[in-house]
Amino acid sequence: MDIRKFLERAKTSAFHLWVLNQGLLRMVPFNKPHHFSVVALEDYRVKIKIPFRRKNLNHIRGLHACALATLSEYATGLLLLSRLGFDAYRIIMQRFEMDYHYQGKMEAFADFALTPEWIDQNIIQPLNGPEEAVVITLDVKIHDAQGKHLSTGKVYWQIKKWANVKTRVAA
Repeated sequence: MDIRKFLERAKTSAFHLWVLNQGLLRMVPFNKPHHFSVVALEDYRVKIKIPFRRKNLNHIRGLHACALATLSEYATGLLLLSRLGFDAYRIIMQRFEMDYHYQGKMEAFADFALTPEWIDQNIIQPLNGPEEAVVITLDVKIHDAQGKHLSTGKVYWQIKKWANVKTRVAA
């Protein structure tokens, strides 16, 4: 299956977006309990919902800090993979930082976007030049359904061309 074609279909079809969400629940089993769902997918933007459900709540019935952090990683990683592809580059989350601004008491959304120019300048050009790897910092904001700013995540991704990866991938 060609993932790029599948992602392209999900941008314009509610059915294919639903299929994408079902596939992501299976392909990323760690995130399955959260029931994240991609609600909008564009060439350089993704919007993902975290539902207000028991498995995403903390002890005071607010959205859990770790669930919001995971959503930040998920949104940035999905957009990077959709733009860079799965075959040419290896991406690994190096670290992340979170700032929490407001307690989430309803469903929330991570809305994350990059520009083609930013990707070219910060990833493609350095990796086509002398750099063996780049570390990029992506900021993602999460807002609840009423627009309250819940958190800001800073996700640090290390990106390499697969040809520069020194460790072997187990078969």
